[in-house]
Amino acid sequence: MTTIEIRISDATAKAAREAGLLAPEALERLLTDALARRDAADSLLAIADHVASARIAPVPMDEIVAEVRAARAERRHRARGD
Repeated sequence: MTTIEIRISDATAKAAREAGLLAPEALERLLTDALARRDAADSLLAIADHVASARIAPVPMDEIVAEVRAARAERRHRARGD
């Protein structure tokens, strides 16, 4: 187990304390989530580099919107049990 000391403004400390964010469990969850988001962003950027080097043509926004709508409609269809 590691102990850390941080320096933040009194106002931020007060707000964080009132929100329950200074508890060790909450701080660990915040840090774990931040690390996961950073890893996801790094992965996404790596994929973007591969796509760029493969010279794959970008998908037009209207096609992306149509695919998202179709996926949502399918999800609703399955949820209703149709």
